[in-house]
Amino acid sequence: MRLAILSDIHGNLHALEATLADLNAHAAPDEIWVLGDLCLMGAYPAECLQCVRALPNVKVISGNTDRRLVTGERGAARPKDAEEWAGFAEWLTQRDQTHNWTISRLSYADFEYLANLPEELELHVTGYGWLIGYHGAPGKDTANLLPDTPADEVLDHFLDREGRLGFGGHTHIPMDRDLGAWRVVNVGSVGMPKDDPRAAYAVVTFENGSAQIEIRRVAYDVEAAIKALQQSGNSAWEWAAQNFRRA
Repeated sequence: MRLAILSDIHGNLHALEATLADLNAHAAPDEIWVLGDLCLMGAYPAECLQCVRALPNVKVISGNTDRRLVTGERGAARPKDAEEWAGFAEWLTQRDQTHNWTISRLSYADFEYLANLPEELELHVTGYGWLIGYHGAPGKDTANLLPDTPADEVLDHFLDREGRLGFGGHTHIPMDRDLGAWRVVNVGSVGMPKDDPRAAYAVVTFENGSAQIEIRRVAYDVEAAIKALQQSGNSAWEWAAQNFRRA
């Protein structure tokens, strides 16, 4: 059984198309999971959503930005010093403009789809056992499970879940940690990787009772994605573009 897992597309169609081309050339998965944050930030929110929905044997969950798009919520933000405070009002304006522009590009059918996405996935693999998928952590889509997060803090998020393998996204930083009771994997980000300019996703092959996990990296035209933002009509495009250059 082979499972492909993508996360954190963020409206970046250039990265998504490159990732799917690599997936089609590399592996024929039995199922595809997409772990949320589909639309917000890039130039093509609706197009990315349509592309994901058209994938064969795909299961999709909501991420924190998907939730905020459909509820009107905004993430908590707090400046760390006087310098950040001086620009805080403008930062909030740019952030909110990007949210509002993204909403303007989505149809009501898109809204209904995002609003009805589940928060988690689960799958039983014969000969291996249960695995689960979530965005940040089980039960909390904003949790940051990082490569250096203490093991006990990571495992606390799994106390009321059954299984042995968990897949998430949200941090945009891949990891693969065997913590005994759970193996916890972050598949990275398709659209806004933090640690590498290339898109990231995972291919998992279950065979003979084991799970072989490969984090694949895919180069794409970052500058073309930024140019598309510039031409998108989002007046806060420069603010959004910073997120594509973070790596």
